[in-house]
Amino acid sequence: MKQVKIQIPSLVENIRVVESFIDNSKDTFQIEDDIYGNIMVAVTEAVNNAIRHGNKFDKDKNVYLSLYVEPQQLKFEIEDEGSGFNFDNLEDPTAPENLENPGGRGIFLIRHLADEVEFSKEGRRVQLTFQLTQAPADETPTPDHIAA
Repeated sequence: MKQVKIQIPSLVENIRVVESFIDNSKDTFQIEDDIYGNIMVAVTEAVNNAIRHGNKFDKDKNVYLSLYVEPQQLKFEIEDEGSGFNFDNLEDPTAPENLENPGGRGIFLIRHLADEVEFSKEGRRVQLTFQLTQAPADETPTPDHIAA
């Protein structure tokens, strides 16, 4: 398994650093275009949440971003130095009473873009898993397709 890690101070302008990290990872690890968009939105949203809600914009606190590359999947781990939150008790942003609320959609969005979302450390760490696409079965040589 390959891994890459960065650490950024909790400043909103550092989202650009995260975007560059994802772009570089796309090139380095040949991440497919079909999941690249989901990764970009979900990971930047998770880092933004860590900066805003976790570390409360405290530039003396850091956000840690790690990428773990495995043959079948990519895992991004985002961790902040805040006090955490109750990730099991979030309001549904699609409920009629919440539709007009200006916030509350980030985790909902992350959960729909990533294949798996796992919170730990009282909500200070989130791991986003993205499955890598496989070549279609008809492109994979099998004994029936090999000419004698």
